[in-house]
Amino acid sequence: MSGMAPERFSVNQMTVKQLSIPELVSACAESGVRNAGLWRDPVRSYGVEAAARLCRDFGLTVTTLCRGGFLTAIDPAERVRALSDNRRAVDEAATLGTDTLVLVSGGLPAGSRDLRGARERVADALAELAPYAAERSVRLALEPLHPMYAADRCVVSTLAQALDLAERFPAGQVGVTIDTYHIWWDDTAPGQIARAGAGGRIHAFQLADWTTPLPAGVLNGRGRLGDGAIDMREWKGYVEAAGYTGPIEVELFNAALWARDGREVLAETVARFVEHVV
Repeated sequence: MSGMAPERFSVNQMTVKQLSIPELVSACAESGVRNAGLWRDPVRSYGVEAAARLCRDFGLTVTTLCRGGFLTAIDPAERVRALSDNRRAVDEAATLGTDTLVLVSGGLPAGSRDLRGARERVADALAELAPYAAERSVRLALEPLHPMYAADRCVVSTLAQALDLAERFPAGQVGVTIDTYHIWWDDTAPGQIARAGAGGRIHAFQLADWTTPLPAGVLNGRGRLGDGAIDMREWKGYVEAAGYTGPIEVELFNAALWARDGREVLAETVARFVEHVV
């Protein structure tokens, strides 16, 4: 595919994770894609500074870095390790030239049933990380995940919960990531998007569709745009009404897509974005 993707379109690296960093960058260039959200593991494997140079050379803007977080540990040594890893994530984001580090809070520690306590430990960690990130011109974008992930992956399940945490800090330091896959079911979410926009806290906007049945393990079941239950234009409208004009990332965890040619998947994702979002 040649041509130009919509200006605000961004491909999240996870959508085409079968592509190496150089393959992703060149595929974006061929498809006219000017934005990409990157993930830490492949970036670190390739080399953070090398990835940053490659993106700059090809004119590819890094819209987000995924991900930091996992901040709910009770054990002091685990907590120190988590904070140290998140500082590294901030440094990596700064090197890549993105101003947004997406955070997933983390689930319940083993043996714990204390959701409120876990969320408070996230707030405690943000208090340490937010100033560090601000010094490096990086914003922390707390992402609520669907409640099915609350036990093992993310104790922050709604935009309201995410904003309750974020609003303890300056908007330029901590905001939220809005992902249709995780919030489409919540009838309070449109009002919370307006709240986030009024506070200047919409730091990232991501799209994925909800299709059923969910696969075993549920993690890799995100649908292609237009395949599922979510009205993408409706959610784009909520976010734009709240004042957001930034990149729109498509982030698909989908084993069937990963088994295909990554360049074809990228081209198809752009086409579906045009059909179902623009």
